[in-house]
Amino acid sequence: MSSTTEIPPVVESAPAPAEPAAPANPAWARPALFLLLALTAVLYLWDLGKSGPGNNFYAAAVQAGTEDWKAFFYGSLDPSNFITVDKPPAALWVMELSGRIFGFNAWSMLVPQALMGVAAVALMYAAVRRWFGPAAGLLAAAVLALTPAAVLMFRFNNPDALLTLLLTAAAYTIVRAVEAGRVRWMVATGALVGLAFLTKTLGAFTVLPAFVGLYLLAAPVSLGRRILHVLAGGLAMVVSAGWWVAIVESVSPDSRPYIGTSTDNSFLSLAFGFNGIGRVFGGDDNDLGAINAFFGGQPGVGRMFSSVVAANVTWLLPAALLLIVSGFVLSRGAPRTDRTRAAIVLWGGWLVVTAGIFSFMQGIFHPYYTIAIAPPIAALVAVGGQQLWRHRTSSAARLTLAVIVAVTCIVNVVILERANLWHPEVRVLVIAAALLALVALAQGSAREPRALHGAFAAAIAVALLAPAAYGLATAGRPHIGAVPTAGPAAAENTALPAGAGGLPGGAQAPGGGSAANPEVVALLRQTSNKWAAATFTSPNAATLQLASDRPIMAIGGFTGWDPTPSLEHFQMCVQAGEIRYFVGSGFGGLMGGGGPGAGPGAGPGAGQPGAQPGAQPGAQPGAQPSGMPSGVAQPGAQPGAQPGVGPSGVAQPGAQPGAQPGAQPGAQPGAQPGAQPGAQPGAQPGAGQQPGGAAPMDPFGGTKTPEQIVAWVQEHYAIIIAISTWVAQHYAPMMVGTDVIFDLSKPIA
Repeated sequence: MSSTTEIPPVVESAPAPAEPAAPANPAWARPALFLLLALTAVLYLWDLGKSGPGNNFYAAAVQAGTEDWKAFFYGSLDPSNFITVDKPPAALWVMELSGRIFGFNAWSMLVPQALMGVAAVALMYAAVRRWFGPAAGLLAAAVLALTPAAVLMFRFNNPDALLTLLLTAAAYTIVRAVEAGRVRWMVATGALVGLAFLTKTLGAFTVLPAFVGLYLLAAPVSLGRRILHVLAGGLAMVVSAGWWVAIVESVSPDSRPYIGTSTDNSFLSLAFGFNGIGRVFGGDDNDLGAINAFFGGQPGVGRMFSSVVAANVTWLLPAALLLIVSGFVLSRGAPRTDRTRAAIVLWGGWLVVTAGIFSFMQGIFHPYYTIAIAPPIAALVAVGGQQLWRHRTSSAARLTLAVIVAVTCIVNVVILERANLWHPEVRVLVIAAALLALVALAQGSAREPRALHGAFAAAIAVALLAPAAYGLATAGRPHIGAVPTAGPAAAENTALPAGAGGLPGGAQAPGGGSAANPEVVALLRQTSNKWAAATFTSPNAATLQLASDRPIMAIGGFTGWDPTPSLEHFQMCVQAGEIRYFVGSGFGGLMGGGGPGAGPGAGPGAGQPGAQPGAQPGAQPGAQPSGMPSGVAQPGAQPGAQPGVGPSGVAQPGAQPGAQPGAQPGAQPGAQPGAQPGAQPGAQPGAGQQPGGAAPMDPFGGTKTPEQIVAWVQEHYAIIIAISTWVAQHYAPMMVGTDVIFDLSKPIA
């Protein structure tokens, strides 16, 4: 009997054969599938509301899309359409339609995400079952359902849920295309990948090498027809993704919101720059050194195994890679259309390309991105495991499985150890299952079938125990902010490493889970202006908007670096009465104020009305307006003043002559390094200073000099500097709770 499953060979010039039917299901298959899908739904839906709005940044955009159709189409952050989010809007559309039907709330936003997860698990089953039967399909579906990154993202409102669903659906359609060489299935595949591009731009295209290679290799039609079918799929992809892009690029910038996180108000530059090439090779403001390393691990071969990434998806990654090798070995010498080799090309190509990009990308990378490799890992474990089972009487196959079990056990135990003392019994169970599998494999042979059955059952337990435990732990706790993490709280990466103190100026990476000041919210709810307020960065604006249900203008976009609005545009909006308040301090890490969540650099005096300690309202440039990013070099320094060093290592002009390095502007001569404004000699190190008087933390990991950091900050925060300075000159500040705000309807006389 042949050791591989084959598509019947055809004459190269013959017409495409009729589509083969999928193998019949045994009686137990459908009930088992329904049970698995029901359990998956419970896992993804149970107590879903505990995370509230999840990522405030995307939640505010969903809120806006439920209130305004223009905001719906463009993916605007606010219903008054000032700026968009940093992604195309397809993922938002699903949640917004749900919100329009059921009303905007956490459940109406997150339930569609959970249902996407159930659908992805069903498609995973269908794609694997079609060639390898229901047992392999169920195993693949179970592995995907329990992967911690999948549990995390299918209970959250980031775009990755829809991206994973669409790519899994595309894998199913290309399996159908390869079966009989039908162009319509290639067109469907291209359309799904195009929709995935409208979900997360170039993140959708990492599957293309595997998809194209698979069809050109294994479709049972002539080479010419294979090429034409691939081109047809490519055309469908361009149309599916391009219609929205063409509309956005053709509309006058004055008639649509600014494209968030772009530097030139162009979606194409966002897609292929910051969110594309910049993510892979760095550049386009993706180069944030120590911050990137903190959130996503150091680039390189070991990133997928680092403490910040491994718990999300790495549990079965080594097994999947080993099964790629074994799959190619088992299918050697098979015809071109061999399905085992075709499956390895499909799922292995997807895994190797995507994981390789994730491992070595120099720009911004977050661990939850790894949900994109959960489907190929699940498929490879199931397909490769089935092939080893078919060859179970071979000592080579049993030895291969023994190696895979041992490696998987070691990797899982290491990941579990990183969670400190979290449920040590899970480690014991994994080790026990691995030992049982190894003993059974050693005893098993053709004459001992029971031992082999036990060996494979124990191997499946080794594969599922640890990720299932982490998946359940992920579902058991709330997830809030821009960078959620999988697993139990005990395993969370909570401490910044030395040198990763945040963005220049004391800013922390935008989160989106902070609480708004209720006193400020009460004021905003009383407004009827086009924008109730303006504030720095989209995450801060989103928090205020969700709490007040009023549009908030996000100055500078997501990071505060977007060159919008210009000072002239902002002045025109204020003079037209379109903006009521300017919220200059509070919950945002980019703020200099001392409200909740203020980043390093919010030292004594931060958050006081209008300027640095001692400055009067309406002070001339040189005073730092409340809300200015702390550590930003201010205009108006006195001639000859020596630069000090701000709380995040940013040189400050205006320090008094003789001030020691690290003194803040206005520090007395002889003040100790890091002293806050007005501190007496010998004052303790200020915020942002490392314990023990060490040098301030540098988010660039020492790759930039203080002068270069100053230039970087002045360039990137130019809009914030200009607007906050103008507001401080012309409007009187007032304290509202812990926040400093300015009533833009009442200029200083």
